[in-house]
Amino acid sequence: APDPISLPVDDLPAAMAALRRHTASRLLAIAAGDLTGRLDMPAVGRALADAADEAAAAALRAVARRAGDPLPFAAVAVGKWGGRELNYASDIDVLFVYGVPDDSDPAAAGEQAQRLAAAFLDCLGRRTADGIAYRVDADLRPEGRSGPLARTVDSYRAYWERWARPWEMQAMIKARPAAGDPELGRAFLDAAAPFVYPETLAPDALREARAMKARAEEAAARRGDEIKRGVGGIRDVEFAVQLLQLVHGRADPSLRRAHTLEALRALGTAGYVSPDDAGALEDAYRWLRDVEHRLQLAELRRTHRIPTDAAGRDRLAKALGYRDGPGAAARDRFDADLVARRAQVRAAHERLFYRPLLEAFAASPAAGLTTAVAARQLAAFGFQDAAGAKRAFEELTAGLSRRSRLMRQLLPLMLGWLSASPDPDLGLEQLRRLVAESPDHASLTAALRDNPAAAERLCTLLGTGRLLGALLDRLPLALARLSDDAARTAFPGREALIAEAGRHIAVRPRWEDAVAGLHRFVRSHLWWLASRDILGTADVAVIGAHLADLADAAVAGALDAARRRAAVPEEALSLAVVAMGRWGGRELNYASDLDALVVYAPGEDLAADQAAAQRVAAHLLEALGPGGPLGPAFALDLALRPEGKQGPAARSLDAYAAYWERWADTWEIQALLRARPAAGDPGLGARFLSAAHTRVHRPGFGPDEERAVRHMKARIERERLPSTEDPRFHTKLGRGGLADVEWAVQLLQLRHGHEVPAARVPGTGAALAALEAAGLLDPSHAAALRAAYAFCSRVRNRLFLQEGRARDSLPADPAAVTRLARSLGYEGTPRAALREEYRRITRRSRRAFETVFYAP
Repeated sequence: APDPISLPVDDLPAAMAALRRHTASRLLAIAAGDLTGRLDMPAVGRALADAADEAAAAALRAVARRAGDPLPFAAVAVGKWGGRELNYASDIDVLFVYGVPDDSDPAAAGEQAQRLAAAFLDCLGRRTADGIAYRVDADLRPEGRSGPLARTVDSYRAYWERWARPWEMQAMIKARPAAGDPELGRAFLDAAAPFVYPETLAPDALREARAMKARAEEAAARRGDEIKRGVGGIRDVEFAVQLLQLVHGRADPSLRRAHTLEALRALGTAGYVSPDDAGALEDAYRWLRDVEHRLQLAELRRTHRIPTDAAGRDRLAKALGYRDGPGAAARDRFDADLVARRAQVRAAHERLFYRPLLEAFAASPAAGLTTAVAARQLAAFGFQDAAGAKRAFEELTAGLSRRSRLMRQLLPLMLGWLSASPDPDLGLEQLRRLVAESPDHASLTAALRDNPAAAERLCTLLGTGRLLGALLDRLPLALARLSDDAARTAFPGREALIAEAGRHIAVRPRWEDAVAGLHRFVRSHLWWLASRDILGTADVAVIGAHLADLADAAVAGALDAARRRAAVPEEALSLAVVAMGRWGGRELNYASDLDALVVYAPGEDLAADQAAAQRVAAHLLEALGPGGPLGPAFALDLALRPEGKQGPAARSLDAYAAYWERWADTWEIQALLRARPAAGDPGLGARFLSAAHTRVHRPGFGPDEERAVRHMKARIERERLPSTEDPRFHTKLGRGGLADVEWAVQLLQLRHGHEVPAARVPGTGAALAALEAAGLLDPSHAAALRAAYAFCSRVRNRLFLQEGRARDSLPADPAAVTRLARSLGYEGTPRAALREEYRRITRRSRRAFETVFYAP
């Protein structure tokens, strides 16, 4: 145990001065032992922690004398102090715990404990003429700076049971009593153990920890070349060791060590890490910590930055024992070792986490993890189907082929990427299938090896949803494009897509071949759009517009093929396809139908032209109907035509105009708000739109029409929402969802379109902006409706990508909602966070809808 420091009893300023002088003397003695080689790196860390223990014990004794009656109180060291692996400039992280004597008032004891903790922090951390003793950080306590400095053991336990995040319990791996009441400190550790090492690890515990680690690395990269948090740095080793402690320490108490190197050795001894890997990582860790110590001794401050100038790197290299030699300066030798050590450490995740899993599930397993232990490790990293993983490993790596050899090298790395995806089991299964079905195994695995950034992105996509695997048929080409940032973020414009679709039709004279080629064209571009969506290079509005452009191109190509099959060339009959609904508004979701109307301009032979138009429309539906590239989704639907499915599939413009004047219900006129010419004769499409606007945006939209709109909306809410669906979480028809936004906007368009030309636009978003700009929609209501439209569209899109089929509501299965939430970027408690944000956004939207839609 550290020797106690003798401080003046009744003079706190004098005690603080003596404490600072003693601490400086201890640090000087430790540095001397370090620089002369008498103390190695672990001994330096222990000595620095012992010095901090001495100071903490002395400070607590000094302030306790002035705090009144004795109170059970302990300072618990966490972080590097708790692990007894301090560096020269470390903060000392602390938690305070107190007890309430039997004859004491709990409130009074709590107030005394807060005063005692604050006085302790002040005693060690206040800057005086003698400097500070230590920077003390109590921010790891429950609720951080907002929480009380000290708590009882029961209060900590209550917090851990209800509120603690996984990273908070990860920090407790290194907790140990450092000063004060030792029995109370041990009680604190006993209470914490079941939460640090629970029987069942929370599904998102490691995922959340890894996400925090990734953010720390990004921040370190912005700060410059850093030995601690940067790639391949000190934290990489510590983090890897702690994750394995969290995974296996629940079943194996021998791993519950606070000191990083002791824990690493225990992992090696118990067989969770190979002895060679444990030794190599220990060697790298010792070297990196030596670099850290020399940096801090040279600058006498807290720093982890490697000098960027040659002179600074030379000084650091020589302080570490490097010398100039033939062909290489000391700094060059140091730089070479730095690169090698970082590479050695960065590979820790593969060596420690995933390669042992392959070996454990191998047909002839070598010594190492047992199958049961490997399954536990797989589960901790998100793979719940150990049997499926075993089958995938065997199929991907069995044999002596070049593909198998490459996959044995690649799979540990790819498992790490898959484990970070929303559904690791699905991702691994889809990877297995894609590799197995690839006609050229060798080029595929070589492409994976040569494009690591693309391979990582591919793992994210495959682990997000079934549709991404189903749509992907040319994997090497996809990898090449995923590795190209420019290609990954670009998408062809509308005219380029239409030209490409036309080429697919022109080179395939047989109807069946033309349709199949068109479907491949759609599926290929849908895959790229979905990739952009999931990888975050396009927002939901951009995706909706691109989907509409792709639909325009697909219908244009299908129209070419349909004309050819019906023997109705363009010069024989003018014909146009008018997009309606979300397609017309260029706000498509993946699951949207392609609502449309077909219009033609007859010549002198009305009967023949009518028959020809019906043949073309029938073939158009055949090419892009429910049997199209995405099944029922992305399928052409002509049900909005006059008389619905009972009416002819195509009508002349005069027939449409006559129907609107004589027979159309208000909802049919309302539907024309989103009409947009999409394919065929652009002149005819423009005339159709002009006639539609003339009918829709005429003065005199009055109370009867408004009542009809409201009646239809109420009927839809009552009849079309399935009784099995929860209306709170139905993206399309639920309260505050897509339909609420669209109907509110469209009622305003019907009411004011005749006097506000800017509102005569087919897109809901564009109409919202125009109505707000015209002063017809309160900005707060516009913001609420806009947020809900984007949010619900994004959720609906991701549901489709996840399940590979149209779905409008959140799944009932909690695990499926969790996967959805992860894919949308929610962390911590993703399912709860998604549902809470869903409620918040749609409640605001519903209030805005009711105000707008039912206002007189």
